[in-house]
Amino acid sequence: MAAPAPAPERSGSAIDFRTALQPIDGFGFSMAFQRADLLHGARGLSPAKQREVLDLLLSKDKGAGLSILRLGIGSSTDKVYDHMPTILPADPGGPDATPKYVWDGWDGGQVWLAKEAKSYGVKRFYADAWSAPAFMKTNGSENNGGELRPEWRQAYANYLVQYAKFYRQEGIGITDLGFTNEPDWTATYASMRFTPQQAVDFLKVLGPTVRASGLKTGLVCCDAAGWDRQVAYTEAIEADPAAAKSVRTVTGHRYSGPTGVPQPTDKPVWMSEWSPDGATWNENWDDGTGYDGLAVAADIQNTLTVGNASAYVYWTGASLGATRGLIQLANPGDDYRVSKRYWALAAFSRFIRPGAVRVPVTNADPALQITAFRNTDGSRVIEILNTATTESSAEFSLRGGHDRHPDGYVTDGTRSITPADIVSTHGTALTATLAPRALTTIVLD
Repeated sequence: MAAPAPAPERSGSAIDFRTALQPIDGFGFSMAFQRADLLHGARGLSPAKQREVLDLLLSKDKGAGLSILRLGIGSSTDKVYDHMPTILPADPGGPDATPKYVWDGWDGGQVWLAKEAKSYGVKRFYADAWSAPAFMKTNGSENNGGELRPEWRQAYANYLVQYAKFYRQEGIGITDLGFTNEPDWTATYASMRFTPQQAVDFLKVLGPTVRASGLKTGLVCCDAAGWDRQVAYTEAIEADPAAAKSVRTVTGHRYSGPTGVPQPTDKPVWMSEWSPDGATWNENWDDGTGYDGLAVAADIQNTLTVGNASAYVYWTGASLGATRGLIQLANPGDDYRVSKRYWALAAFSRFIRPGAVRVPVTNADPALQITAFRNTDGSRVIEILNTATTESSAEFSLRGGHDRHPDGYVTDGTRSITPADIVSTHGTALTATLAPRALTTIVLD
């Protein structure tokens, strides 16, 4: 006679929906470097399939409901794949000469995508420059680092404002504007170095320029390649009143390590770019590679808690070949494939909406990573990542409301935000059965 299955392990936790921690601005993605053009059919994706992918990325009902679109401000003088075209391809003759801006209304497909995103309800459009035009830089190239020449600071500030104005004439308001991407990293592609002090010095030019422009946009800084490296930029900004006045949001990436510390600021903080490393396309949930869905879910949990981030902006929404993007597009062809990385992000972004606040969680089980949120419509969301290899039962004391009919969803190797009858309530007590190595999402109205 077979032995009975072991009872699920039990843990006790408390969630205080009465207390607000950081606000949530949203979850997002980018389609810079001509990826938006791919989505528009440059390699054969039909309008019907384009709509399916747009639904996956942007629809709250059918997909992830991502709410931040990160746009790349280009510096290339051509429009080939993997390059971002600049609006100022020719040196006007010096920093004080009148620039001859060029606008094609397409911007590598990003204008089309921004208009589509707006139609789905996206309100945050975050434009960021990887490099200034080559003639403004010390190395004379958009690539391989180099620095912004001091005499070109005002011209570069004007250039960034003009980019936002071009989008405004297309009906898209750039809500968030950045002048640097990974200023601590020299890349072979479009890149430009800033030290923390150089970033502060430029902010004291860009801030007044934006304020005088009439644009309703906030400045972000500084998108350092590593979350730990961003700390030095944040400290430099906070130490300078003029620079601090100019910055609305602190932004950092996490390529050099996890979001191990909060940024030293009271401003909203965004994890503004990351995707895991890897040399092959991977659709798996939990295979130990570090670029599976479970790894992304764990990173989101850590970023929202340890990093106190108000936004999580994944790198590429959809791309080709061995992409670490959320979705793989055929190259060429009329097809696409969806990774479990996508479903990990969607399990957060579909339910935790812009304007939500994170709330405190007391967690009794180290195998569980738990976050909780209160939306502006009063709904509440609990995200539980069970990292153990065994099923467990979590008991929650809910402070600030109860629910008789909570909804449970599971994301794991075989399920993708799949409704599951795993939650029960009694007054302010909630019990959930948690599948092993799975992300459980609980929604309380």
